[in-house]
Amino acid sequence: MAQVPDFVSLNGPDNVGKTTHLVRLAERWDGFQPLGAVHEHDPEPWARAAAGDYARWWFETSTTVELTEMLLAGHAKRAAAREAGCTGLLDRGLSMLLAVATATCVVKDGLTVGEAFKTVTGIAGSRATAPEVSILLLPSLDAERSYAITSAREGRPWTGIYPAYQKTLHAVLLHQAEHGAYTAVVDCEDRSLDDVHSDVVDRLGLSPLADGSPR
Repeated sequence: MAQVPDFVSLNGPDNVGKTTHLVRLAERWDGFQPLGAVHEHDPEPWARAAAGDYARWWFETSTTVELTEMLLAGHAKRAAAREAGCTGLLDRGLSMLLAVATATCVVKDGLTVGEAFKTVTGIAGSRATAPEVSILLLPSLDAERSYAITSAREGRPWTGIYPAYQKTLHAVLLHQAEHGAYTAVVDCEDRSLDDVHSDVVDRLGLSPLADGSPR
C-alpha cells in the first residue's frame, strides 16, 4: 500500500467470505490488527438485546435510532481499540453498518431504500471517522442472484422476516456500490476463494507474497 490506512474493512452479505478473507489478510502482514465486529467491543447492550427474542428485538421492538446508534457506538469503540502504527481489520466497516441499519429500516418501517438510507444517514450525521479502505464483496452484481447464492450457502432455510431483510440488504449494498460508498467492489460470482482473495490483495495494493511489510 502506498499509504497505510488506519483501517481496512471487508463488507458484504452473509456467507460471502468476509471472515475467511480477514483471517488470511491478518496472516500475511503483522501490521494488521484484527478488530472483528462491533458487538465484540460494546458487548453489554448487545447482550441485553440478545437476552430475549433477538430477532423480535432487531426487527420489531427496537427503533431505527436505537439500532443505528448501537452500531455506531460499537464502531467507535472498535476504532478506539486500534493500536498505534497498526492497520485495523474490520468485519463490516462504517458503510456496511449503515447498510445493515438501512435494510432493517426498510423491512421494519416499510420505507423505500432511498427513504430508509436518508433516515439512517440523518441519524449518523457527520461523525468523524478515521480513514478506512473499504472492500465490498458481492456474490453477484445482480441482487436476486446474489441473495440466491448466499441463502443456498446457509445450509438451512432462512425463516420469518430474515429472507426479506437479506434480499433488501443485497439491494442496499448494490445501491451503495453504484454511488461510490466503497473503495472497491469485488464480484465473487463463479470465482474460487483464492482468486477472490488475490483480487482483494490487489485492491489493497499488497504484494503477492507476504514479506513482513504491506507493500
